[in-house]
Amino acid sequence: MVCSRCIMAVESVLLSMELVDFKVALGEVNLKNELSSTQRLQLQNELLRLGFALIDDKKSMTIERTKNLLIDLIQNRNNNIHVNYSQFLSKELGLDYSYLSNLFSSIENITIEKYIILQKIERVKELMMYDEYSLNQIADLLNYSSVQALSGQFKKITGFSPAYYKKLKENKRKALG
Repeated sequence: MVCSRCIMAVESVLLSMELVDFKVALGEVNLKNELSSTQRLQLQNELLRLGFALIDDKKSMTIERTKNLLIDLIQNRNNNIHVNYSQFLSKELGLDYSYLSNLFSSIENITIEKYIILQKIERVKELMMYDEYSLNQIADLLNYSSVQALSGQFKKITGFSPAYYKKLKENKRKALG
């Protein structure tokens, strides 16, 4: 689950199953009571129908929690992104960063650092399309050292400069509209 609509969808499933005493947050559900095997199977099927998976092994839950923390930080906390990611993750998850980094890489086949870069580039794309911020402001919001650093990373990941990418998207929007 990576957005508020996802949280609402999961809450709706839990309510339709007449489950109470639960808390749904980004990427996780905490139930006060244990589920019966029938309820567990029903929940698993309902989540699959929505495109979600039920994860209950500790390592996979740690990876999902890591991804959700990073997505939340990058997507939702524009003014609070000036953090050291390794310290942030270690503190939030209560795990040594080197363990977390090795676990993440072994399961996701990508480093945490690369995952962060990909999430930041997706956020840059979003912010450019809304046209509320200049590229300088976006670079600052996402903790880039400069516009040149942002532009270089953007081009490396997308193959386009930010300005060219924005022009492509605007032309596509005009053609569709």
